[in-house]
Amino acid sequence: MSNELQGRRVAILAADGVERVELEQPRAAVEDEGGHVELLSLKAGEIQARDHDLEPAGTFAVDRTVADAKVGEFDALILPGGTVNPDKLRLDETAVAFVRDFVRSGKTVAAICHGPWTLAEADVVRDRTLTSYPSIRTDLRNAGANVVDRQVCVDGHLITSRDPGDLPAFCEAIIDELASTPAQT
Repeated sequence: MSNELQGRRVAILAADGVERVELEQPRAAVEDEGGHVELLSLKAGEIQARDHDLEPAGTFAVDRTVADAKVGEFDALILPGGTVNPDKLRLDETAVAFVRDFVRSGKTVAAICHGPWTLAEADVVRDRTLTSYPSIRTDLRNAGANVVDRQVCVDGHLITSRDPGDLPAFCEAIIDELASTPAQT
């Protein structure tokens, strides 16, 4: 374990239907570098994970609700995908406001696969360059984004990737961004 991210606090915002590996791998990458990760969700308790959107893949314990969290407590936000997860998040005004405030704060925000759907709902993709799972690219373009087809796309402090196959590059980009940015909390 490295201590490159010692003292850094990272929020992962997810709901039922989250793609298991898109939560597990970024969390492990941050923790392996000495960072602290909290799982935020819409409700207390546990959230249901999925593999390939369809297969039940266990649960994750929620550390606290997004309603009880403040942007100022964290250095970065990670938005994993799965189609159901961001669809639930974008229907919750508190979650959408948290994402909007996080992006506007200038802190690191990383979203993978269908995760950028919540960014579109928060109206923070206009004139930004990002990537995503192919099926939501039209939604992102309609929200004003410049969409590219890359393994990982970094636009300022916004990091996006397409799918679970991009997780190694996605996790590396998150670690690199956090390690090169002074702690903000």
